[in-house]
Amino acid sequence: MPIGGLYFDQTFIILIPAMILSMYAQAKVSSTFNKYSGYRNSRGYTGKDVAEMMLRRAGIYDVRVEHIRGKLTDHYDPKSKVLRLSDAVFDSQSLAAVGVAAHECGHAIQHHTGYAFLNFRHAIFPVVNISSKLAFPLILLGFFASVFFLKIGIVLFGAVVLFQLVTLPVEFNASSRAIAILEGEGYLSHEEIIPAKKVLSAAALTYVAAAAASISSLIRLLVILGGRDD
Repeated sequence: MPIGGLYFDQTFIILIPAMILSMYAQAKVSSTFNKYSGYRNSRGYTGKDVAEMMLRRAGIYDVRVEHIRGKLTDHYDPKSKVLRLSDAVFDSQSLAAVGVAAHECGHAIQHHTGYAFLNFRHAIFPVVNISSKLAFPLILLGFFASVFFLKIGIVLFGAVVLFQLVTLPVEFNASSRAIAILEGEGYLSHEEIIPAKKVLSAAALTYVAAAAASISSLIRLLVILGGRDD
C-alpha cells in the first residue's frame, strides 16, 4: 500500500504484538534481576555454592561449575558438561544469583535424568543450526526470483520455530526443578523463594517472547506466500 510515495508492507503489522512483548520481556528480566541482586540470601550462599551443592545432591559429579564473563550469560553446556555462571551470579550471594544458578542446575539435572524435551531439542539442534543459516537467504531470494525459494526458506524457518517451541517446556521445567529444590532442601527460606520465583518468571518470559516473535514471523511469511504467484 503506497503511503507518501513509499510502499508500506501491511504484513508488518503481524509482528508488532510480538515486538512489544519482546521489549517488555527484556525490560522485565533486567529490572527484576537488578532489583533482587540487591537482596542477600540469609544463608550467605553464592551462586557457585548453590550450583555445586545442588549438583552433588542430585548425584552429578561430572559437571564443572565455571565463571563466564558478561551479564546473564549463564548457561549449561551439555556437550562439555560445564555449568557456566556470569559475573553477577558466580560469586554473588543475592537472591537473583541463587535463582539463576539453580535454574542452570535444573538443566544439568534434566540432562542427567534424560528429560525428553531436552533430548529432543539436542537431537534437532544440528538441523536447526543449518536451517537457520539458510532460511533467510532463500527467503530473500524468493522475493526477487522464483517463489520456489521462498517456500523452501519458509520450511527451513519452520524448523527454527519448532526449536523455539520445544525450548519452552525445557526452560519452564528447569525453573520448576530449581524452585522445588531451593525450597525443599532449605537453600532459601519461604520468604526468599518469592523473589527467586519472580526472577525466573521474568527470565521465562523472554523465551515466550522469542517463541512469539518466531511464530509471528512464520505467519507473516505464509501470508506473503499466499499473496505471491509463481
